Amino acid sequence: MSKKSYTVIAGTGIHARPATLLVQTASQFSSDINLEYNGKTVNLKSIMGVMSLGIGKGAEIVISANGSDETAAFESIETLLKSEGLAN
Repeated sequence: MSKKSYTVIAGTGIHARPATLLVQTASQFSSDINLEYNGKTVNLKSIMGVMSLGIGKGAEIVISANGSDETAAFESIETLLKSEGLAN
């Protein structure tokens, strides 16, 4: 299992458009991928789950992946977070 923390830097947090991009990216992989924020953990492949967290700017989030392609999943998600200016 891989796990990494990020700080949300986008002014609007993780709202509908970036949440959709994250879900689409995570859904390309067979690994179980989760997003944790404020003591709650949701499946990163679920748009409703991600949106329900209400992640704002400055939030500390943790992404974890477990499965055969977890390394590739992490690389893709991290690339998306940085290229879209969402988190570091």
